[in-house]
Amino acid sequence: MRLIKSRSVRAVALAASALVALPIAAAVPLTPAHARPAPDSFADLAQQLLPAVVNISSSTSVQARSGGPEIPMFPPGSPFEQFFKDFLDRNRPGGRQGQREAPAPERKMQSLGSGFIIDPSGLVVTNNHVIDGADEITVTLQDNTSLKATVVGRDDRVDVALLKVKSDKPLPAVKFGDSDAERVGDWVLAIGNPFGLGGSVTAGIVSARGRDIRQGPYDDFIQTDAAINRGNSGGPLFNMSGEVIGINTAIYSPSGGSIGIGFSIPANMAKNVVSQLKEYGRIRRGWLGVRIQQVTPDIAESLGLKTAAGAMVAGVSDGGPADQAKIKNGDIILKFNNQDVKEMHNLPRIVAETPIGQEVPVTVWRQGHETTVQAKIGELPDDQKQVAAVDSKAPAKPTELSDLGLKLAPIDKEARDKFQLGDEQKGVVITDVSPSGPAADRGLKPGDVIVEVQQQAVNSPSDVQSRLDSVRKQNRKSVLMLIQSQDGRRWVPLPLGDSGPQKPG
Repeated sequence: MRLIKSRSVRAVALAASALVALPIAAAVPLTPAHARPAPDSFADLAQQLLPAVVNISSSTSVQARSGGPEIPMFPPGSPFEQFFKDFLDRNRPGGRQGQREAPAPERKMQSLGSGFIIDPSGLVVTNNHVIDGADEITVTLQDNTSLKATVVGRDDRVDVALLKVKSDKPLPAVKFGDSDAERVGDWVLAIGNPFGLGGSVTAGIVSARGRDIRQGPYDDFIQTDAAINRGNSGGPLFNMSGEVIGINTAIYSPSGGSIGIGFSIPANMAKNVVSQLKEYGRIRRGWLGVRIQQVTPDIAESLGLKTAAGAMVAGVSDGGPADQAKIKNGDIILKFNNQDVKEMHNLPRIVAETPIGQEVPVTVWRQGHETTVQAKIGELPDDQKQVAAVDSKAPAKPTELSDLGLKLAPIDKEARDKFQLGDEQKGVVITDVSPSGPAADRGLKPGDVIVEVQQQAVNSPSDVQSRLDSVRKQNRKSVLMLIQSQDGRRWVPLPLGDSGPQKPG
């Protein structure tokens, strides 16, 4: 079970608010129109579902440490490596210099988790982290039958794995349900193998939807207060119809035990992954070819967008689907394939679930109005590398933007040499940042490069000045800059002062 630990735990007192009497005419009935009573018992449902939930044991061979101290890590062939080897050989009990020590024996490390059967032929779903790196995987059924399992496929980004076991008879199986249909407050059952105790059933409700817990690019977890502990990983979360609506994956816990905050991968995401693992043995995800960042209120205000929503494009892959669709740096993606992009982290999941090769409409906010383009979805490459090059030394002759707390210089030969900037790097280099200025507050550092201001390219400090003057004339409170830094490109809104004097340094 993946743990999400807090550094401190504080008790929060909730003070009772004063009640204000309302006129009778203003009173609104609070009784739900379709309220359903709590079930008298979960026994019948649990009895029906338990046979399809399995315990998963995985073992990994590791090299055991020898009894003596280890040689510190030094570069191969260095004199220190030989020195410590000779010293330890002379001082090891019964050892002689030059005598080779017998290799340490291997030992087995075991981990326990949960899973569930989705096909009578023996297909089992679990978390990838339950079986990651395992040399041997054993699936134990409710009747204590143990079966060896092989890995059909795995996906570390969503943390799902598909296993296969062989049985001489059909196995009890469960089906995925529609996780999107589950509402906050609906009853759920979690069944699994907490702390190695097989076949444990806990009940609770759906506490929240769409949780992003920073575990991966496609976070969209269901939160539940059904007790989930170590060993529950990979087990199913059921609705009251006996359908799997989630895969229990992580808990928030300061202590390692359940405090009623567990997270499950939604079934609608998991069944797409499982389907691909079954068909291809791997995952084929849709790819748009953009780097994105969150749209903050400052960014929205600077671009005339009424609501801070969508995903802002901070980079476009050359030749990728977005590039071919003419999606530009600084565009804010509001809709993708007719689905609203409410927050930045919604977009990767929506794109990933789009069939490869499909052409979809993409609505973007550009130059103060909405524009729709057509993008043909590609397949996500195995690795996405971002490049940037900066250093801490400053070129000469800076130009100061005192209200922003910045000093700038053009990218000339001197700047390229001192900052190790590539020949293709364009923009204006930041040579100094005032510790108490707005730029420092937004994380800008010497060596960062301003590539665009207000979605327009800049090549000199005077270009930056011109863009700032234009923004001030529009009475905007902030200016938007595209910054190239060690972490890649990102859009940074900077608050504007009353004036922007510049002084040659």
